[in-house]
Parts: sequence; structure tokens; C-alpha cells
Amino acid sequence: MKWMVSLAGAALATVAFGGPAAAAVEEAHSKCRLANGINHIVYLQFDNVHLRRDVPNVPSDLEQMPNLLHFLESDGTLFTNHHTPLISHTAVDILTSLTGVYGDKFGVPIGNSLRYFNPDGTTNGMSSFAYWTDPVATFSGQTPTDFTPQMIDQRGKIHPAPWVPFTRAGCDVGAFSVANIEFETLPLDAITVFGANSPEALEAQNNPALAQTDFLGIAVHCAQKSPLCASGKADLLPDEPGGYKGFKALFGNKYVQPSISPKGPVTDLDGNVIADSNGHPGFPNGFSPSASQTLGYLATMLEAGVPVVYGYIADAHDNRGPALSGVPFASPEKTFGPGEAGYVKQLQAYDKAFGQFFARLAKDGISKSNTLFVVTADENDHFIGGPPSPTNCDGVTTPCTYPKKGEIAADLSKVYATEFDDVTPFTVHSDDAPTFYITGNPSQTDPKTRRLEQEAAGMLGFDIVQGSNGAVNQVAQALADQAEQALLHMVSRDPARTPNFILFANPDYFLSATADTDLHAVNRCSELLHRKPGFRLEPRRFSGGHHEDMARDGRPWRALAGPVRQHLQRPH
Repeated sequence: MKWMVSLAGAALATVAFGGPAAAAVEEAHSKCRLANGINHIVYLQFDNVHLRRDVPNVPSDLEQMPNLLHFLESDGTLFTNHHTPLISHTAVDILTSLTGVYGDKFGVPIGNSLRYFNPDGTTNGMSSFAYWTDPVATFSGQTPTDFTPQMIDQRGKIHPAPWVPFTRAGCDVGAFSVANIEFETLPLDAITVFGANSPEALEAQNNPALAQTDFLGIAVHCAQKSPLCASGKADLLPDEPGGYKGFKALFGNKYVQPSISPKGPVTDLDGNVIADSNGHPGFPNGFSPSASQTLGYLATMLEAGVPVVYGYIADAHDNRGPALSGVPFASPEKTFGPGEAGYVKQLQAYDKAFGQFFARLAKDGISKSNTLFVVTADENDHFIGGPPSPTNCDGVTTPCTYPKKGEIAADLSKVYATEFDDVTPFTVHSDDAPTFYITGNPSQTDPKTRRLEQEAAGMLGFDIVQGSNGAVNQVAQALADQAEQALLHMVSRDPARTPNFILFANPDYFLSATADTDLHAVNRCSELLHRKPGFRLEPRRFSGGHHEDMARDGRPWRALAGPVRQHLQRPH
């Protein structure tokens, strides 16, 4: 991954754009210098798309996208042991890929949100998603007390930005929905970049729905004197090693679209205008773009002369609505299991989009002969569900259904109070690997800390996904105190972000804490195990638990295709 970051620095090739790219743009970008015959880089980041099968009879996600799989297999290298950080989630996984280092080095070791200690020992929540130069992205409604950079590095400064090696080499860099390269959180991002009283910040405060469409999720960071960013905003990176002056950027569809698609709104690969749910052209609602939307926007960037593009594609496990899955949003089917009809239909739509994308780029003269394609998944969610019905279903000829499907939720505050008579106040980052922030931030050897850890180790749960009558099992698979967190690259330069300990749980569970410690709310241990008041099935909420089946879920795949593959295979 570090190799990817430094790739742009070698001045060994000159970009040449084919197809509809204008001659003026081609000339303006002739100074873009990449190595080993590479004229373009296309970086695609999936959310939770699997190489391996979740159910033996059902083809995996990649097997159901042959246009992509064959493209990578025909002239590419596929790594099947790409290690994500722990805890594996979208934000930290993407940021690790972008920077080439784990979260302790760039300041966001836990995703997709975490907490930090206030001076009085209480905690605030913070998002892992925020623009690169933001201060800590404190949750709305909470008074910030930590003013360190969101992306704090080991110097205590903003971590070097991933687009800088490319822009310094004369290359414009475009991004669509990739973590922290473009706006993620409003109004914070608009205030950071444009100023508190700017029209952009005021729109974010007064018309947040439109501001999300106008400003979130899309950016172009330009080389010096690039005509694409002639009307852009100064791209300020005050802590960048070696300085970063004279560079501009475009933030949001409101400013990117006129530069890359002056004749009208950007469309997906089927010609539909990329828009929000109200029909306003721009970034779709939420960070869950379909393959057709992301690939359509990236193709437009490439055709406008942007040689390096990053794009994120939402996973196909969640119901993306009737246009893709055939299942209404109002249906209880919020998330699909392997081989379910809506899931298979969504993967077919993704496969179609990749076929269209590669064909369109080929017409533009952009192919594996002159372009490096990097494709990966940010996580490898553990599927939570009972055996499929019928047992021989494959999802392709015979759809699968799952009578039991979904995470098993528990309120740790109640469990500790009723099972251990422990009402020590604490907060957690809700997860199947919850991070514990004990009020007052006691030391590692404090009796409060040790007692909560010991009780976590002895906690039992009732897993009703396992068999017709469920099964009693150990909740904790592992515990990590702060010494262990340091070994796992989870202790950043900002000590306020370091939890007291982390409970890596059975991946079937989703654990939160409400601070409700009423001893009369539920009964004692026998009730927890036999009537399950603390642990309950959340059907059709998430069919994928989040990633602490550590032997598998932290090892997704990563693929490279293009000229560099041949270069890497040359004999020494």
C-alpha cells in the first residue's frame, strides 16, 4: 500500500488521453508523470464485497460479477490475504488503503465512529468520516473539547494527504464517495474549507438537504495551474511536509460538474442523472452510491482529463431499492443474505455496470495497457443467519431464504448491572467489538477497569441463530487493554481517543450501552440465558455482523490490473 502512494513520484511516462477528451485538456495535462507506462489510475473501493463464498452452494459476490472478475483475472494480480486494520470498518479500512499506514499513524484507529474523553472524564462521540484538514468531528449537539486534527499523525499534525504525490507530479485527482478526500460531514467541512460565514457554510446550516447534494462526496484536487481548477478554492494543507502552495481544488458537485461536464448534469452509465432523492442533480443521498453511479461519475472525470480517480461503491447486501433489487424500501428486507433474490438481482446490476464501464473506457483509449486498476473491498462482513431454505439453493436458479437472519443485540449497561451487580458508568462505541470508555478515565490497573474487563471475559450470551433452540456461548473472543491496543496499531497521538479496553465479541452479537442500570429492569442470570432479555435477535437489521471473526473478516481481497503487473513479474 505504501508503494501505491509513492507511485506518482516517478517521472517516467506522459499522460495521453483518447476518445472524447479535448485536445486542450490533453495538452494541459501533458505534464502528468506516472511510472511504468501508466497514464491513468482507477482506484475502486467496494464496501463489503466478498471473494469467498458465504454459503457453499451460492456463488460469491465476485463470482456473480463476471465482468469484473474476468477483467481482473485476465491480466491482473489478485491478493486474497489483504489485511485490514482491527476493528475492520469502512472508514479506517479505506483510510489505511489511502495512506499505506494503520490508524495509529493517521489518528483514526476506530471506525466508523469513536469516542474521546473530555477533561472531566465524560466522553463525546466523533465520526471517523470528515474532510482531511478538519478538527475532530464531534457529534452534533455535543460541545467539542478536543481540537486536535481529525487526521492527526505522529507529529501531532495533519497526516500527509494521499493526493499530494499525484498533484505534485502534475496530475489532477478526482474522488467520488471515498473517505475523507472530499466533504463527508456538514457544516464542519464547509466551515473548514470555505469559512464560517461563506455561502457554502451558510447553505449547509440553513438548507442541509441541498448542501449535502451540492457539496458532499465529490472533489477534484488539481495540479498547479490546471485549467480544470481555474475557479477552484485554494487546496490548503498547512502541515504537508515540504509545503503545499499554489494548488487548488473543487469541492462538491456544484463546482465539479461545470468543469467536467459543462453541457449538463453528470449521468450514471445508463444515462440517468445522478441526483438526490428529490431529483436535484449532485451527490446521491447518503454515502451509498450504486456501481452505475460511481463508475459513471469516474468515467466522466477521466474523459474530462482527470488521470487519477478514486471511487467507492456501496455493498450489495443492503437493499438498494426496487430499481436495483426489485424489493421496495418499505419492505422488512433491509439486508439480504447470500442467494436471496434481491441480492442476486443487485449483483447482476453491478455486473452490468462494470461491463459498461470497461467498454466505455476502452472507447476512450483507457485500458489495462496504459491504466493501473486497483480494486479492493474495505471489509469482509461475517454473515449472521441460520441455514438457508431450501438447503440446496444456489441463489441463481433457486433463490434462498433465511428464517433466522440478523445480529443479536444487547445493552451492556443492563447486562453488567443485572449479571454482575456492576453499575460502573461507561460509554462504548457500539459494535460487535465495543470500545469501553470508563467515566473518569481510570488507569489500566484501577479496580474499576480490571473488574469490567474480568466480567466481560466471563459474560455468556444466548445465540438464537445457532440451532432451533439456540446455544449458550462465550461473548468475548478476545480483550485488548491499552498495551494490546498499541500492538494492534490502535493508539494514536491523541490520548483522549484511546479507550480503556476493547471487547472483541462473538461476531453474531452487536453490543451497545444505554447507561440504563436499573436492577429491576430485567431478572438475573438464569433469565438472561433462558429468556434472553438482554440479548435479542434483530431480524433483518444487519445480516453481516461487523468483522471480528478475525481469522476471516480482517482479510478481504485486493486486485491490481494493468502495466504494473507485468513490471512486478519481471525477473530480478
